[in-house]
Amino acid sequence: MTPHLAGQRAGIFPALLLCLSALPGPAMAEPRLAMPVDCTLGDTCFIQNYMDRDPGPGAQDFTCAGLSYDTHKGTDFALPTLSDMARGVTVRAAADGVVKGARDGMIDRRYTGAEDARIDGRDCGNGVVLLHADGWETQYCHLKQGSVLVRNGQMVRSGDALGQIGLSGRTQFPHLHISVRRDGAPVDPFTPDGDPGTCRGGDARTLWIDDITYQPGGVVAAGFSVDVPSYDAIKAGTPNVTPLPGDAPAIVLWGYAFGGRQADVLQLTITGPEGRVFNTRQLIKKDQAQFFRAGGKRLKAPLPVGDYTGTITLIRDKQIVSQRQVMTRVE
Repeated sequence: MTPHLAGQRAGIFPALLLCLSALPGPAMAEPRLAMPVDCTLGDTCFIQNYMDRDPGPGAQDFTCAGLSYDTHKGTDFALPTLSDMARGVTVRAAADGVVKGARDGMIDRRYTGAEDARIDGRDCGNGVVLLHADGWETQYCHLKQGSVLVRNGQMVRSGDALGQIGLSGRTQFPHLHISVRRDGAPVDPFTPDGDPGTCRGGDARTLWIDDITYQPGGVVAAGFSVDVPSYDAIKAGTPNVTPLPGDAPAIVLWGYAFGGRQADVLQLTITGPEGRVFNTRQLIKKDQAQFFRAGGKRLKAPLPVGDYTGTITLIRDKQIVSQRQVMTRVE
């Protein structure tokens, strides 16, 4: 979805101007952005990609780390699994504005090269563009089919529901891509004053109302199984087995993470009523936007009945980046 959405028909702009004149004045000269998704960062959602700040062919986020990709012009608020998307996660207006364009009706399906003809330039999928004062815009992409709640020319307030996170358009995981623009030029809300290629200092100004802590990677989902699950099952959010049967052939712990860097370590540990059952440290051999690892123990005898805890720890340069625990019971 681009600025030439159907909402920009002749006759729409006078209505937009009237609506914009009703918005608060000086406070809206530069929008202050509220959290655009109903989720908890680091728990029920995470930021997979930031705006690319590298002016060349490479990619780097506003900290000069690698959570971005070449020419990425927004911020991706991602959900861990398709099951999370199916439950419904609301996307909200980050600031007061007027709907400049809206689209719905595109299916939620993971993008492959074979999807180009169907998408036909509608990379944003289902989405909304909001016009704010003084040439500012925000754009909300990849919304769930049938979830868009607003119409062209409608005034919305910060926090109003726009739709739900989906998998429409050119995307391979459920997320909200939000772009911020001023007079058509992309603006990084994490460093609006920064020049391309520069790294943000700790006291740099942002456009966010709340302090959105930068997370350089993390474990976003975990579970137990009786064998190593497929990656498709991990991304779907279906492989967690609880309780585990006492006669299970194996006990397996899996962890799903984002922002992996070469030489990171993912440690998987299982403890039970009688102490440690399993422990492994697996090396991440290359940068990976999303990845999973699994490990466990084949069982020659039934496990003792009781509660079992799995701990997945992402380690970088000998420091813990992220840790998540999950529990199951053997019956």
